[in-house]
Order: sequence, then structure tokens, then C-alpha cells
Amino acid sequence: MRKQPYEPPAQSVFGQIVDAFIMLALVLVTLYVPLLLKLAGGGTTTSTFDNPTWETLGQNATMATQWEKLGFDPTSAAAIIGVKFDYAFSWIGFAVTAAVILVYFVGMLRWSDKEYREVIAERFDDDRPSA
Repeated sequence: MRKQPYEPPAQSVFGQIVDAFIMLALVLVTLYVPLLLKLAGGGTTTSTFDNPTWETLGQNATMATQWEKLGFDPTSAAAIIGVKFDYAFSWIGFAVTAAVILVYFVGMLRWSDKEYREVIAERFDDDRPSA
């Protein structure tokens, strides 16, 4: 007795459009919520220089030449060079992110268990006698 081939549920065009907009909304929320809650980026630190020269700014001759080609002198370049991004790393944030991804993955496997079992049974259940 042969099992019927698995047929995934059909979805209407309207359902596909709604799903696309939901995914777009989720992507936007995922990108903007950390910014709105000030969870993304550690900000910047600014160093000030008294009487800046290319040497005190940490620029060698080649770098200084390139700055000058762009129209900067040591005083105007100091405002740009003095701003550094803070690349602080949070182990707690990393752990929370890893936990969310793990919970999502396990949840998706559990919610999809029936469909996975049907597809695996269709593809790999063998009605042939073993050799």
C-alpha cells in the first residue's frame, strides 16, 4: 500500500502578499527597535587636541598628504580624527541574542514536526524488501 505524496498546503496570492508585508514589517522592527531602545552601538568618544599637528594626530607623511589633497589642515582634520567609535562588547547581549535564536530554531522545529515527518516518510519510507 503506497502512501499519497505529500502536498504542502496551498496559499492564496493575497496570503502571500500579506506574508510579504508581515516579513517586511518584522525586518524593519528588528532593525529599528535596537536603535530606538539605544541598544545598538556604544556611541563615540571624542579626543581634543591642543595645537594639533599631523604628528600629534598620529598621521604619517603619506596620510597628511592625502588629508591636504582633500582640503584639510591639521586643525580641521582634528575634529574628524578625534572621533572614535566605541566597539564595546556585551556578553549579556550576546547570550540573549544566542538564546533568542536557539529558542526560535527549536520552536520552528517543534511547530513544523508534523510536516517534516510527512515529508521524511514520503521520501525515505521504503516499501521494498531489504536486500
